[in-house]
Amino acid sequence: MKIDTLGVQAFVAIADAGSFKAAAEQLHITQTAVTQRLRKLEDFLGVPLIERTTRSMALTETGRTFLPQARRLLGELSSALVEIRETGMAQRGDVSIACVPTVGVQYLPRVLQAYSARFPHNRVRILDHASSAVVQAVLHREVEFGIKIAGEHHPELETVALVDDHYVLVCHQDHPLAKKRRVAWRALQDYPLILAGDVSGNRTLIDSALEGSDIRLHSFYEVQRSSTALGLVAEGVGAAVVPALAIQKGSFPSVRAIELVEPSISRSLVLVTRKSASLSPAAQALYDMLLAQSNTRADARTRKARAR
Repeated sequence: MKIDTLGVQAFVAIADAGSFKAAAEQLHITQTAVTQRLRKLEDFLGVPLIERTTRSMALTETGRTFLPQARRLLGELSSALVEIRETGMAQRGDVSIACVPTVGVQYLPRVLQAYSARFPHNRVRILDHASSAVVQAVLHREVEFGIKIAGEHHPELETVALVDDHYVLVCHQDHPLAKKRRVAWRALQDYPLILAGDVSGNRTLIDSALEGSDIRLHSFYEVQRSSTALGLVAEGVGAAVVPALAIQKGSFPSVRAIELVEPSISRSLVLVTRKSASLSPAAQALYDMLLAQSNTRADARTRKARAR
């Protein structure tokens, strides 16, 4: 059944304004158009809604009964259209994303604060996964997009570079290496280390970077999350290798972060989406803000390098 919204709008306007002429002015159409819209609605309903003469008009009994329903109908329609329009403008909407856990320590919070200030009604659901699980969450449509460690390319996914993140040594302030600014990977062979397990994309990347060298790291403790490694380091259990983004400033005053060199190893974090996907306006807004943050960081690094 086709709903005659224009006829309902004309009927409510006539009832509220008290005349066809006033209703026409309110709707910014001609009086003839108002009359035609009402007549079309009455023909569809099969009953008159308004009794009119050359001098006056009044609602019929059916018209009086229908008027509150008609107002409610128009109000609900208006609210629905506003909601859709605001969703289209990224003013409303829920967003689901997946990311490797370290992204949620430094990088993501800054962007989410800005996003929340701009779109206060939008809710964001975050699944923190290992890099491989981020891929699966995107492929299975559990999330709209993800942030993972760059690596093997999947034919159904599209990736965009986001940020480079160097690996650093973290150790307790009492550790023998704590006062150094830079440490070569080779020097770590003399100490028991806390390293990421095989499930983590970090371990795969580090092993690949050191492959072919005679450097052999001794994994005394194996963890799956960098946050666990940092907690162990803070208690003096051992030293660990973690991505720099995993370190939240001020969270562990007794922990020192030291640059690792010879070689300098970093990972590239990428935004990942399905090639066939069309992000919701709310998700697209967050995606764009993450890219903007990436460009800001890149510009800052360029200015710093030129200043040296």
